[in-house]
Amino acid sequence: MALENRRVVITGLGALTPIGLTVEEFWNSMMEGKSGAAPIKAFDTSRLETKFACELKGFDAGNYLDRKTARRLDPFAQYALVATQQAIKDSGLNPENLSDEERSRIGVIYGSGIGGIQTFYQQAIINHEQGPNRISPFFIPMLIPDIAAGHISMQYGFRGPNYCTVSACATGNNNMIDSFLLIKNGLADVMIAGGSEASINEMGVGGFNANRALSTRNDSPETASRPFDATRDGFVMGEGGGTLVLEELNRAIARGAKIYAEMVGVGLSADAHHITAPHPDGAGAILSMEMAIKMAEIKPEEFDYVNMHGTATPLGDIGETKAIKKVFGKHAYKMNLSSTKSMTGHLLGAAGAVEAIATILALINNKIPPTINFEHPDPECDLNYTFNKPQDRKVKYALSNAFGFGGHNTSIIFKKYSA
Repeated sequence: MALENRRVVITGLGALTPIGLTVEEFWNSMMEGKSGAAPIKAFDTSRLETKFACELKGFDAGNYLDRKTARRLDPFAQYALVATQQAIKDSGLNPENLSDEERSRIGVIYGSGIGGIQTFYQQAIINHEQGPNRISPFFIPMLIPDIAAGHISMQYGFRGPNYCTVSACATGNNNMIDSFLLIKNGLADVMIAGGSEASINEMGVGGFNANRALSTRNDSPETASRPFDATRDGFVMGEGGGTLVLEELNRAIARGAKIYAEMVGVGLSADAHHITAPHPDGAGAILSMEMAIKMAEIKPEEFDYVNMHGTATPLGDIGETKAIKKVFGKHAYKMNLSSTKSMTGHLLGAAGAVEAIATILALINNKIPPTINFEHPDPECDLNYTFNKPQDRKVKYALSNAFGFGGHNTSIIFKKYSA
C-alpha cells in the first residue's frame, strides 16, 4: 500500500479522570456538567495559597496492578498503565495472541509533562533527613517521564517504536501526533499513545502558585475553573491519564475492530514568544490549526466543534479565541466550542489525551460537552463556548487544541468515520 493511502483510525479508549475512572463515567459526568474540583485530601495544604484541585477520587492502584508493581511506580506511571489497560481491552487487541512480527509493528509513545514529581519530592526529603545512601534504588526509574512508555511495552510485549515526547501541557497531543505520523509513514501499524500526570503535591501546587498560574478561589473550588468567564483567575490542577489506540485502517477492518473515529490532520508550532505566557494574538495557535486543516484537506467551514485548550487563565483564553477567529473567520461564530477543563481541571501532560477522548465522544454521540461555571461575560471572549449545559449537534469534523509552557502548540483533527 502506498504510504499516502495509509489512514489512521482510533480503535481503543481509556481514561482516568477527576470526574470518572472509566471512559463511560467520564462522558456521563461531562454530560451532567460535573466539577471535579474539591479541597485537596492527599496532603496538608495549610502553607499553600491554593488549597484545592481536581484529584482522582476512589482510585486504588491495587485494584488494577499487583502490589509489588504498584509500589515501584510513581502515580503518573500507575495512571498510564491503568488507562492503557482500559484502552487495550476496549480495542479488542489480544496481546497474547499476537505473533512476534505483529508485536514488532506495535509501538508506544506515552508522556508526562512533569513525570515523577511525587517520587522526586519524597526522595528529596529522605536525602535531606537521612542522606544519599538512603535514596531508593528505584528513584531514577520511577522519576523519568519515559518510564510509562517502557512499562506499557514490557507489560504487553510491544516492540515497535517506544519513547515519550515531553512538551508540557501539549504532551498528550504530541504523543498522539508522533504516533499518527509513524503509522502514516509505515513505521508502525498500531500505536498506544497518550499522557498521564500526578503532580498534586506541595511542590507541584506551590510551584504553579509561585508563577501565578492557579486559581485561588478557595471559598468555592467547584466553580473555580471558569474558562472564558470575566472573573477567571487561573487554572485548577488536575491529575489522571488518557490512552488512545491508533491503528492503520485496513488492519483495523481486517480484525473487525470497532472504529471510533478517523484522525485526519495534525499541526505543530511554536509561539517563540515567552516561557509561560501565550502569544497575545494566538500567532502560534493559528499556525498549528492551519497546518492541521491543510493536512486534512478540508475547509474551515466544515468544522462543527473545537475542544479548546481553554485553561481559564486571563491571557490564554483571549489568545486562543483570537486565533480561532483568525483561522475560521465568520464560521467561528457558527461552531460549538468548549473547554472540558472547566470540569476536569487542567491535567497538564495528560490534558491532550483526555481532551482528545472527549472530542471523539462528542463526534460519536453528536453532543457537545459544556463549559461549566460561566456567570460573567467577557467581551473579548464572544464565541459559542457551549456554556453550562451540553448541546445536541451533528459533528462530522472536530478539532482539539493543546498548548504548553515554552510556547508549544498542537492541534489534532478527528473525522466521523466513514468506510
